[in-house]
Amino acid sequence: MFDTRWLNRAGALSCAAATLVACSSGTDSAENNQSPESTTASEAPAEPIAEPLVATYDGGLYILDGETLGVAQDIPLDGFLRVNPAGDEGHVLVTTGEGFRILDAAGGQLTDHTFPADDPGHVVVHGENTVLFADGTGEITAFDPHALEEGGMPETRNFKTPEPHHGVAVILNDGTLVHSLGNPDTRTGAVALQGDQEIARSEDCPGLHGETVVADEVVIFGCENGALEFANGTFTKIPSPTPYGRIGTTKGHDDSPVALGDMKVDPDAELERPEQFALIDTTTDQMQIVQLPPSVSYSFRSLARGPQAEALVLGTDGKLYVFDPVTGTQINAIDVTGAWTEPEDWQEPRPTVFTREDAVYVSDPATKQLHLVDLASGTVAESVTLEQTPNELSGAVGHHHH
Repeated sequence: MFDTRWLNRAGALSCAAATLVACSSGTDSAENNQSPESTTASEAPAEPIAEPLVATYDGGLYILDGETLGVAQDIPLDGFLRVNPAGDEGHVLVTTGEGFRILDAAGGQLTDHTFPADDPGHVVVHGENTVLFADGTGEITAFDPHALEEGGMPETRNFKTPEPHHGVAVILNDGTLVHSLGNPDTRTGAVALQGDQEIARSEDCPGLHGETVVADEVVIFGCENGALEFANGTFTKIPSPTPYGRIGTTKGHDDSPVALGDMKVDPDAELERPEQFALIDTTTDQMQIVQLPPSVSYSFRSLARGPQAEALVLGTDGKLYVFDPVTGTQINAIDVTGAWTEPEDWQEPRPTVFTREDAVYVSDPATKQLHLVDLASGTVAESVTLEQTPNELSGAVGHHHH
């Protein structure tokens, strides 16, 4: 079973054992009856971890110092895990079989608080709302991420889609809920609701997957024939220039009207290794397809946005390609990892990019390394070699309360 690896914003105190259900009290005698194999979590550092990150591996999570890349904490945890930003500056959500479990990353401990979900899927952080989607039921759970800072479980608002599906939802600043439509076999489009009232709908997005928000709160979803945009209360289809053009991963930036998306053009491929990507301009509702150098492909974990909204693509040649998101012009290609091939199983480790504010992180499972890339100088600024093979990267991407 593979533990996914994502980078997270975390902190300092630690729960000493993986088997602890509640890490906060420490006075319960039952908590001290740990089996030997459960006492492998490292002792907590005395000071909070700077710009903390979380990296998962097969059997646990690392919490690292985002500036030095030093491993500050190692928390054993079984099962296939995913790690997502919770929406504030100190917490992370760990996807488990039961739901979305709260990791007090600033405190360095895995809490016993879980947002229950049947087949937990996408986590979307936007503004004052973090929105969770349960694929098994179609249930949507929303909460204010700043409430996590008070400890315990925050109050939630709950919604439900007509049918269970591998879906996604986002809540905009005016309270509009936009969520996918589909069934257990496929996705067809999206709907926008204000309260109980439907304000817009589009079922012109076959295979809908991937969501991002760009400048002016424009929402973009990927489709098998382009992208679906929601802006100013209206859905607009942005077609692919190719008959089949599947976008399944999208990355936005608050300061850019352009969304970055992957682009697959072979409907018959079992695993297409794409050699082109999409730039979706929401000011013109046009899609530009940009080619990578010959024989260079990438995976769904290769895409990110830089601090100036640059479009970043980590190629299978080990280079981090930097593109102007408006023109599609290549700005730089930075050597980061060795050459690699995307594995057949999406849960298997592969090089991954994660960005947060000015920081760009890249994992390299082949060498068990994690790199901090300086986009301005075009160099790798820091590297660390981990004991375990890193899988996913993510981070607590918080924002200050306005």
